[in-house]
Amino acid sequence: MKRILLGLIVCFCTLAATVLEARPPQERDEMNAKIEQFLSEAEEAINKVDFDEAHNLLNTALDLSRSIDHQRYIALSSSILGQLYYVRHDYEKAATEIQRAVAIQRKIEDKSGLAYSYINYAKVFMAEGNFDRANEYLLLAEELYTGLDEKESLGLVTLNRGILAVNVERNPSKALEFFEQADKILHQSGNKYELARMHYYSGRAHLMLENYGLAHEEVLKSLELGKENRFASVLLSSNSLMSTIHERRGNYQEALAYIKASQQLKDSIFNLNKEALATDADARHGVDAMKSSLNELSRLNAEQERTLKVNKLTTILSVALITILSLLTLSLYKNNNLRARANDLLQKKNTELVTAKENAENASMAKAQFLSTITHELRTPLYAVTGLTHLLLEESPTPNQKEHLNSLKFSGEYLLSLINNILDLNKLEANKVELMETSFDLKKRISNVLVALKKSAEDKNTALHLEFDESIPQQIKGDPLKVSQVLINLIGNSIKFTENGDIWVKVRKTGEQENQVRLEFQIQDNGEGISKENQQLIFENFTQGSVEINRKFGGTGLGLSIVKNLLKLMDSEIHLKSELGKGSTFFFELAFNFDPSDELQTAPEAPEPEHYSTQVLMGKNILVVEDNKINQMITRKILEKNGVICEVADDGQIALEKAKSKQYDLILMDIHMPGLSGIETTIEIRKFNQEIPVIALTAVTLDESLDEFYLNGFNDIIPKPFKTEEFFRKITKYLSQPEALV
Repeated sequence: MKRILLGLIVCFCTLAATVLEARPPQERDEMNAKIEQFLSEAEEAINKVDFDEAHNLLNTALDLSRSIDHQRYIALSSSILGQLYYVRHDYEKAATEIQRAVAIQRKIEDKSGLAYSYINYAKVFMAEGNFDRANEYLLLAEELYTGLDEKESLGLVTLNRGILAVNVERNPSKALEFFEQADKILHQSGNKYELARMHYYSGRAHLMLENYGLAHEEVLKSLELGKENRFASVLLSSNSLMSTIHERRGNYQEALAYIKASQQLKDSIFNLNKEALATDADARHGVDAMKSSLNELSRLNAEQERTLKVNKLTTILSVALITILSLLTLSLYKNNNLRARANDLLQKKNTELVTAKENAENASMAKAQFLSTITHELRTPLYAVTGLTHLLLEESPTPNQKEHLNSLKFSGEYLLSLINNILDLNKLEANKVELMETSFDLKKRISNVLVALKKSAEDKNTALHLEFDESIPQQIKGDPLKVSQVLINLIGNSIKFTENGDIWVKVRKTGEQENQVRLEFQIQDNGEGISKENQQLIFENFTQGSVEINRKFGGTGLGLSIVKNLLKLMDSEIHLKSELGKGSTFFFELAFNFDPSDELQTAPEAPEPEHYSTQVLMGKNILVVEDNKINQMITRKILEKNGVICEVADDGQIALEKAKSKQYDLILMDIHMPGLSGIETTIEIRKFNQEIPVIALTAVTLDESLDEFYLNGFNDIIPKPFKTEEFFRKITKYLSQPEALV
């Protein structure tokens, strides 16, 4: 009944959310209050070990939060769901949910929610035995709560630090000091669950000190709070601990009574799960029993028919039957021998196939790692090429030198594009690319792509045209970056093979069902065209129509291969119609979700590009951590040309010593260095300096996750080799802030 009521509430609130923006603020406040109520009840259900109720409440809160796009409540729902998985000892799922919550809370700067998630993360680390990380996250939570002046939450941090002292450090005296501080705060706040936990762990600390009387008093308080509020997990642990106390004091009858109470409670919790499993098992058993009965009836019927036939034949052909049975026995014997040999051969072939499969997988992994290593190693000298070219272009070269430098700059950018294409293709083939879903204006996205490619088209005297079906919803949900990447590769390919011609980009709606729309994309040109025999080959890696085409038009043959893999990732495929001398048409279909309520709202304007001024760099102290001497020199000269006071550290250990002894305005940190890596160095710096902006200046590889940089204390990432504008935009962004946020 409770599930039905929750379902009705979700349906009602989801319908209400579609017109929420048109209603008074009071109704939105009521919706927020309802979500907070569900989250609070979910926490109570977790404390009472009512996992089914907690899961239903959290799903309801999460659905409502998503229906009004309330990021703070979405993150809080994930964090509490992580707490539920933690209590159920599913630590991997708990960590996943908490990480999802942390990512959102950092993005929206929800410090209170972030501190709450840090406490839950610390509990997971304690359970997994990673006590150093647990202590780090408790300290981070304490720092955030101190800044927010949330005394009740500080009490939770203090309580968990005391638990850490009991479970890990085995220091009961230190733990009791923490519990004494937490006791004052928790009594004032009225948080009975955490108060019950505090009394339980205080009892454990006194038991370690052999203060049996004090231990008995603390556990009694825990039991009273557990019974009063039906905290099943607290009652289970407290009864077990009380049994141990009585056993130590020689009160074996009382010890037995408490251990029985603990066992009864454990059995009741187990039976709740057992009943649900039994219902499912009975249903399956019923189906299996029916199938078994039918099979048995069929078997009996067949046996009866065979018996009847045998009886008739026995009277007429008894001698012939004996002969046939003898021949059949001989045949079965031979067949069994043949089957045994066939099975041996099949087993051998299966073993060979498994070995071949493993060899192929190892070869694929080796190829991916090789390409990743090569692209990373190429970025280091390429950084020197692009950096030195930029410096030389700024030193007033002669017209002849400027022409050569611009050619060098073009070649460097072309090589960087090739390296990026190889890395993109490598990530796609290694399944390292994930799709995101966000609302975006498709027509505006395509228009931006056409604007970016307009100059290339004009150089070939080719016109770009857009035909867009106006019945397509203005706001759709999908991955705009992947869509743009597909269109840029396809339109760029058409521009390459079309001169003095036209290119049409056509988008039309092919179907609509509920909140999903299917769209067909066409990129049509009247350029060179592709022969029938080459139309399948061009989608393979490093393949073009012919050697003559490669010599005439250039290129690597990776663009269409990337398109093919991206569309496969989005459950689609690329199609081609082409004829030599008459042009080509590439087309594909994609499905997008959309919210009809978005059409009633004005589409958000695209954000203006960030502007920057190098004036903010004057007199700033920047530490460059880089082991490559050439890269040191280039980065240093680029910065010093703009008035920066620049210092260099050859490795992470030197950088750590400099950061301790001197105050810098910003640190540029390389990742791959001998000794301490950039990530390890940043983790150490964050232990004594949380404020200084640290930007990763690195050549990103296949195995590196960008989320890992942010989780370990980096503020931002600048991939090498970089464009100078992007380099200065990110640096000035953090130097312009009055206070850097980690």
